[in-house]
Amino acid sequence: MTLEDLIPPGMSIEDLLVLMSGFSVLVSVVAVWFALLHRDVSGKRADMIAAQRRDLRAGMMTPRRRDAQLQSLTMMHKVVDKLKLLRSTQAKKVSAKLMQAGWRSKDAVVRFFFFKLALPFAFGGVATFLLYGLEAYNLGPAGRAAAALGAVVAGAYLPDIIVKNAADKRRAAIQKSLPDALDLMVICSEAGLSLDATLTRVSQEMEKTAPELSDEFSLTGLELGFLPDRRVALQNLADRTDLIVIRGVVGTLLQAERYGTPLAHSLRVLSAESREERAMKAEEKAARLPALLTVPMIIFILPPLFIVLIGPAILRTIDALSGM
Repeated sequence: MTLEDLIPPGMSIEDLLVLMSGFSVLVSVVAVWFALLHRDVSGKRADMIAAQRRDLRAGMMTPRRRDAQLQSLTMMHKVVDKLKLLRSTQAKKVSAKLMQAGWRSKDAVVRFFFFKLALPFAFGGVATFLLYGLEAYNLGPAGRAAAALGAVVAGAYLPDIIVKNAADKRRAAIQKSLPDALDLMVICSEAGLSLDATLTRVSQEMEKTAPELSDEFSLTGLELGFLPDRRVALQNLADRTDLIVIRGVVGTLLQAERYGTPLAHSLRVLSAESREERAMKAEEKAARLPALLTVPMIIFILPPLFIVLIGPAILRTIDALSGM
């Protein structure tokens, strides 16, 4: 198979090079544009928290009308409402996963279900057009059918993969910055601040260094002020993060709220334990490094080394034998 066989009919190598060059220039311009673009992250986060404050206040003051809130004029809302996907048993699970990924807007679940429904058709249609319409790749009947089916499956699982990766990345960032936040909470609690004021103060101090944890603490502080049961607000923090360390912190805060135990000492112990856990994970990664480097070293380092060391001797032996 040559390079011309991989190019769609009616297109030469020069045309392909021009298209690739234009695409490279476009990507470079977009990268430079986003690098020079100033983003006010703290302002957006403050607006989001203010919107959440208004939603919580509205939820406390007025009865919930879920059906009325779901009415929208957008195409996504129309499709999702017509298929009644938000009333399915998976809606709550999807909402919990999106909250763990940091997407807590009202339209996040609607967008997820819409793309979950539309991407298989989009990927399958593009694959069918390329394989059967343009005949871009000569894969044979079975290969084309398998490629089209693979595109449909990839489109179906792509939203789940994106949400899972975002949630894992967010959990890792929260776990990494938690010891510093616990130290600040110890200082605030020893200074005599209440739990609401402690969480608000820590979220303000860590807004730039740890925006994920700052966001969670800010929302928890708001819920502590609006929800009638403070235990529900702390349990929501554990559910949104889905981390064992955060569940330990929530258990400590609940114990302090219920029995009046000293909060500073418990938080200091949790901070030390989280730092030890982070150090153990770093040591574990360092211990795995030699085993991970063994295969690349064997494949990429040893063959050139053998060629450099043994190659001249082999060439001299071949010359000597050919002279005989």
